[in-house]
Amino acid sequence: MYKEGDMVINLNLETIDGEKIEIGKGKWIVLYFYPKDNTPGCTTQAKNFSKLMEEFNKLNVEVIGISKDNEDTHKKFIQKYDLKIKLLSDKENKIAKLFNVEGKTFLSRDTILIDKTGKIVKIWRKVSASQNPYQVLEFIKNYENSI
Repeated sequence: MYKEGDMVINLNLETIDGEKIEIGKGKWIVLYFYPKDNTPGCTTQAKNFSKLMEEFNKLNVEVIGISKDNEDTHKKFIQKYDLKIKLLSDKENKIAKLFNVEGKTFLSRDTILIDKTGKIVKIWRKVSASQNPYQVLEFIKNYENSI
């Protein structure tokens, strides 16, 4: 299982649209795990990440939401709320287990931040759905300014 400070290697991520995400290739990666599409907290979190996508894009950040929902549910969720984020289906919990995200039926609401080199710089556990997107953006801005 990965923890803060670890380098993420040999992890193949593919969004519901078939886009392959390469970790450590010059982009920040935000992996945010959430329980279920179309629930109040998950919708708020996805909409807030989407609202901030222009700022994330300026910082070269890829935002990927991950839940156990299937591809069709994810596509409907994106269309219903005009989401600007990418979604990934982790039906078998393989990715969640790598990052120690809890949940037998639903995933817990955890966020993993991976820097441009593939290093996990921050893990937030059991986050606030409404505040987490803002926390992540602020953290990246401060991190970039400190190096």
